[in-house]
Amino acid sequence: MPRNGYGHMVLDDYVAQVRAINSERAKRLASIRTRKEALAYQDQVCAAIDKAYRPWPRKTPLNARIVGTVEGRHYRIEKLVFESRPNCLVTAHLYIPNQLNGPAPGVIGSCGHDAKGKNSATYQAFCQRLARNGFVTLIYDPFNQGERDQYYKLRKRESVRSSTHAHNMMGKQLELVGEWFGAWRTWDGIRALDYLLSRPEIDPARIGLTGNSGGGTMTSWIWPVERRFTMAAPSCFVTTFAANLENELPADSEQYPPGAIRAGLDMADFFIARAPAPLILLGQTYCYFDRRGLKQAYGDVRRFYDLIGAPACATDLFIGPEGHGYSHHNQEAMVRFFARHARRPKVTRVRKTEDPGTQILNVTPTGEVVPAGSTPIYDLIAQKADALAAKRKKLSNAQLINRVNALLNLSPKRAIPHVRWLRGTSEDGIRLARFAVETENDIRAIMRKRPLESAHSHSLDVEREVHLYLPHVSAEADLSEEPLATKLKKQYPLYALDVRGLGESIADDERDFFHPYGNDYMANGYELLLGRSFLGRRVHDVLSTLDLLTAEGAKKIHLYGRGQGAIHALFAGFLHPQIAKVTLKNGPLSYHSWTQTPLVSWPSSSQPRGVLAAFDLPDLIRALGKKLTLIQPWGADMAPLRGKKLAQTLREVGLSHTLIKA
Repeated sequence: MPRNGYGHMVLDDYVAQVRAINSERAKRLASIRTRKEALAYQDQVCAAIDKAYRPWPRKTPLNARIVGTVEGRHYRIEKLVFESRPNCLVTAHLYIPNQLNGPAPGVIGSCGHDAKGKNSATYQAFCQRLARNGFVTLIYDPFNQGERDQYYKLRKRESVRSSTHAHNMMGKQLELVGEWFGAWRTWDGIRALDYLLSRPEIDPARIGLTGNSGGGTMTSWIWPVERRFTMAAPSCFVTTFAANLENELPADSEQYPPGAIRAGLDMADFFIARAPAPLILLGQTYCYFDRRGLKQAYGDVRRFYDLIGAPACATDLFIGPEGHGYSHHNQEAMVRFFARHARRPKVTRVRKTEDPGTQILNVTPTGEVVPAGSTPIYDLIAQKADALAAKRKKLSNAQLINRVNALLNLSPKRAIPHVRWLRGTSEDGIRLARFAVETENDIRAIMRKRPLESAHSHSLDVEREVHLYLPHVSAEADLSEEPLATKLKKQYPLYALDVRGLGESIADDERDFFHPYGNDYMANGYELLLGRSFLGRRVHDVLSTLDLLTAEGAKKIHLYGRGQGAIHALFAGFLHPQIAKVTLKNGPLSYHSWTQTPLVSWPSSSQPRGVLAAFDLPDLIRALGKKLTLIQPWGADMAPLRGKKLAQTLREVGLSHTLIKA
């Protein structure tokens, strides 16, 4: 079992960074004394939120169709389908109360992560409670829930079997083209509202928005950017970004708005953006979204509402007695709040709700939108990637360096890092030295050196010609098992480096390193919130280590990388002037190829957000030229590319077969 004595290092570094930003935010909020100052803060919050969501698509025809009706005693359900984007079908239900007297208030309902989507008994229940109280309610299926399985055609689909895992897959691929899955989800909600407001039954001055869990997320994200909503009730999501981080709670890809923390935002700011519009925050006593953070968020919101002169009834906080979920307690609190602000003082309490069954409620003939003609999201992403590739211009070497540094948030100027001499270890009778390279803050990249024969392990004595190896997951594991590494250590004194979050700093987790909700995934999410690149920080660790080796006497450095390490080695080898040779084993040949397939096995931490708008890996490969050797490249599935598949990939990315070494 490889050692990982630095397992909390990455998490604790993020906690320190987020706490520092939150401290500055708290001081700024506390300094606001006047309504004018509050509104200026609100304007800045709105601008930062809008930046996180961009680019927005243009609105296209909804092409909405009502395909059936379910008649009930108190309401009817119209089954409908509309296009949020061209050929992107959204299935929905519209609950219309019987015997409406004039224009009625409306509500958009956003589903949580339930496989049944809008057909879930819980989500039908809150729609029924609203309908019984005179609200026309539209609830729609999110991507990969209900009838919107984007991977319907795939046989091998274990990696996207659950809706949350599917969302993270979509989010990962969208990052490559510089977009955020949360904005795509938000757009579905905006287009659902467009349809609701087209109905003659609706009073546009009384429109609510609610949802639980993942639906609470989308209520929180849609609310600040769509001002046609007049009241909101998110349930079982709102807390603080810091609470999720400190509690080691990874979020879904739509729950990491890019650059939000860097802009000084916390979750409360997504509601401050709409003050003084009526808002109730809902939670549960035993919800895994920390109720302490919920109370803190509500405190920030309420104080801000007071500053701008909003009445006390404009906000409320309700915490139910159960665990995570939209229990009847929370649903009833939402209905009471909406009824008060929709000027419907009499509230009917609904003790028992109905479940007509999936077959009755399905909108499409097969219960799936893809066979009904919907274009899967991965095809839409592929189209976007193709459009970016067509626009990209050939860059000079200097331009490419600037693009890489900018995208990875790297500074060309770095201080030589301090290095600690750690306790050595033995392998096959050879004493290995271990070093902690302090690359930034409290981050240490752990480097080991295996000499050809036993030597002193308590000093760093660097040869003029150095061989540095970057592993796929763990230096310790690769040095004992990987053929390239085991061959190298017999030929040269071999240095091997675990960058942050790999090898000795992998966090303790019973799940596999590549799990869709593992610590590596969560760290990447917080880098997105901080407006940076986790890959960039790992490349920074490599570059700092190369600086150290150079300062200690290295004149010529051979850099090797395998798997994830091949990506780190490619970027570092391109950027660092002391590199003589770069050898990449099991590395990818392009990021573009990751957008041309439904499923990608590589972790999101292996890619920088928006890379395909700037450059692609073949640009770096060509720039390295004769310095570079490629061995057994891997495809999007992290499996070897061979034969026709390899030839096709090389042809698509414009690389020569002569680069590949058997």
